[in-house]
Amino acid sequence: MLSTWFSCPRRFFYYLLCLLPLALHAQAPPSLGAIAGEEDLRPAPPKRELRGFWVATVANIDWPNQRGEAPEHYRREYRRLLDAGQRAGLNAVFVQIRPASDAFYKSDLEPWSKYLTGRQGKAPGENDDPLPFLIAEAHRHNMEFHAWFNPYRATMDTVTRSLASLHPYKRHPEWFIKYSKQYLYNPGLPAVRDHIRRVIMDVVRRYDIDGVHFDDYFYPYPEVGVVFHDEQAFQNQNPDNLALADWRRQNVNILIRDLHDSIQSAKRWVKFGISPFGVWMNKSADPNGSDTRAGQPSYSNLYADSRLWLQKGWVDYILPQLYWSTKFRLVPYAALLEWWTRNHFNRHLYIGHGTYRMLESTRSDTAWRNPRELLRQVRLNRDYPSDVQGSVFFSAKSVATNPLHTTDSLRRDAYRAPALVPVMPWLDSLAPRPVRELVLNRLGHTATLTWQPSLVPAADGDLATYYVLYRFERGQVMGPNDPRRILTIIRPSGPPQPATFADTTAEPGVAYAYYLTAVDRLHNESPPVRIFTEGKLPVETLAAAPPAQAPPVAAATRPAPRPTVAVVPGPRPQARPAVPSPAEVTKVKVKEKEKPRRRGFFARLFGLK
Repeated sequence: MLSTWFSCPRRFFYYLLCLLPLALHAQAPPSLGAIAGEEDLRPAPPKRELRGFWVATVANIDWPNQRGEAPEHYRREYRRLLDAGQRAGLNAVFVQIRPASDAFYKSDLEPWSKYLTGRQGKAPGENDDPLPFLIAEAHRHNMEFHAWFNPYRATMDTVTRSLASLHPYKRHPEWFIKYSKQYLYNPGLPAVRDHIRRVIMDVVRRYDIDGVHFDDYFYPYPEVGVVFHDEQAFQNQNPDNLALADWRRQNVNILIRDLHDSIQSAKRWVKFGISPFGVWMNKSADPNGSDTRAGQPSYSNLYADSRLWLQKGWVDYILPQLYWSTKFRLVPYAALLEWWTRNHFNRHLYIGHGTYRMLESTRSDTAWRNPRELLRQVRLNRDYPSDVQGSVFFSAKSVATNPLHTTDSLRRDAYRAPALVPVMPWLDSLAPRPVRELVLNRLGHTATLTWQPSLVPAADGDLATYYVLYRFERGQVMGPNDPRRILTIIRPSGPPQPATFADTTAEPGVAYAYYLTAVDRLHNESPPVRIFTEGKLPVETLAAAPPAQAPPVAAATRPAPRPTVAVVPGPRPQARPAVPSPAEVTKVKVKEKEKPRRRGFFARLFGLK
């Protein structure tokens, strides 16, 4: 296109004059791509943003498609879900591995799930353990893997004869309460809390998960005329003589507190997060509540005091289920979002979106039939850049099936650039060491970069988990802050070893700058190692100089366990920007000095040589 304009001087100057007003108001000179009409002039999406979806296994909502499938079948289906999520720009997956006191992994504590094998207690074919595969595939797709547990649900019906011998009901029927059409654990029993914690910690210790995740089911959603009979536990397990509602909340609080402490003691990098019902309390019932009229607030009806968990620092993130649309009058999305931005107490706030509602024919909230509704919610989230750190969609099928073409809209607009998962400074704020021996070999359309990972851990003992490669053209602002410049994210599958990436989109004759950063598993990013290529020679071989040495660290700064005291809200900690030091030398390339040339007006204006 550029050559067509340049061939006609009149068209060329007309084109430049049309661009002149934009250029004069721009904060940075546009790139060569911008002059050719190829540059994305829209504001960049956030570089740090969690983007995820839930994979529900209960009743085979999302996966597996059918019970009793062969391992190769359910593995292929899972890959397809992750492929769809990756195409949409997602970077996290929340997989339900314990839907009803059963397991999607090998366990000595609870039986295999019937939603996996067709019959509870029956092992999958070939003695397969799906969980290592589920985790490895998520990481291969550059996604965090959050293991989703339902803590208190024991069955989905009341037919106990179909329960496997390993199901806790067979050994401890006194732990359970029949409520409505299912059995639930009694949260008021210390033995129940110990068992739930033991089940979860078994997974934390044996598998390479990134997070432990709870949904909104704590005490059951109340049903008219149905009583949760925990009177005996209330009488025997209430040393503080609390009222019933306060006692029930205390039971849940103890589980959350103790589980948080156990996770941090075992693996400090494993996050703990909860996805509560979206309304904590209505303002009409509690002055600290939201300006909503929800029927079953979680504090009073489910005995889940999510606001307290945030104040105490017992969770690393909160993911409220804001499944209502922006037009729903009883629970307006914007009003509820604003409440959560004021009540997350310096813990990460992700928003749960009810994208499944686009697949329904509901008459109660018809705004979900509008294909613009989901993007509207994401944009509202981004109106609070220091408070809302991302979005998660329920459920995976509503992303994979692309209802109302909303997944396409995310991919082309809000998620058109990749995003790194936000950092959690209270868990880890130290970046890994930069890579070593970055070398570029360029031949025609291909620029191949190779590098060595640093074998020296950071002061907290962490090595790099993955790498981010940025590419810049002449005139573009260079620095690892704009996600539109991310060329690729490379996550090696094995132990530290040499890594390679071939950039097959490099145009001959075009100069590029490459920045390569190392990132640890909690997403702290190192300063970049930089290398420049002019593209003028048919073959180029360049090597980056080693980055400047960091000053010695007196002692490792591993984060100490967080005390269980109230957190006083203060200024939100910000992720440390990865700014290269002036001492960095970015390439080793000897060439004769050229005589400086005086640049013309338009060359200076557009940043051209």
